[in-house]
Amino acid sequence: MTTPAFAQHLSTESPAALRQQILGYAMTETMTDRERAQFLGLPEGCRMRERAKILAPENFTCGKNVWIGEGAVLDAQGGLTIGDETQIGLSVMVWSHSSHAQALKGETGSSRERIVYKPTRIGSNCFIAGPSVILPGVTIGNGVLIPPMSVVGEDLPDGAIFKDTRREMKKMQNRIESLEKQLAEVLSRLPTA
Repeated sequence: MTTPAFAQHLSTESPAALRQQILGYAMTETMTDRERAQFLGLPEGCRMRERAKILAPENFTCGKNVWIGEGAVLDAQGGLTIGDETQIGLSVMVWSHSSHAQALKGETGSSRERIVYKPTRIGSNCFIAGPSVILPGVTIGNGVLIPPMSVVGEDLPDGAIFKDTRREMKKMQNRIESLEKQLAEVLSRLPTA
């Protein structure tokens, strides 16, 4: 019997658990949202769309009736908790680790010492619209609304509606530039002495 061509590219050094996880996700492509969630061990009532992934599922605590949108990435490497009845939108990325220091020191793939792991928590009854990013170590209270295109790098209390300060600063900057232009036009019309 001959070995399939793709098999020559498979690493014998890859952990069996990783290979099993990869094959598991491939199998879920033809499942319904509920079947996929059940197959991946999520609690009662959960649904998970296609191409959503949970990194380090052994560190993931998920409430009941959670909806995870298509293409979402839930990184539980540093610990991730999501409460009951929460919705994670399409292409949302929730992080619990950062490897930027590793990359900046030129240690990608050679050392894991500079990777920082921080538990990330999302409460119950939250709505996180996609695409958005939740940074490592953030705690989001219950009943929080996060609009699309948000980058959340701060803790949010119960009932908060997140306003991305970067977006607000850009609006303010545009307004200041507009007012400065108007002022310059007015000043240019004043008689000179």
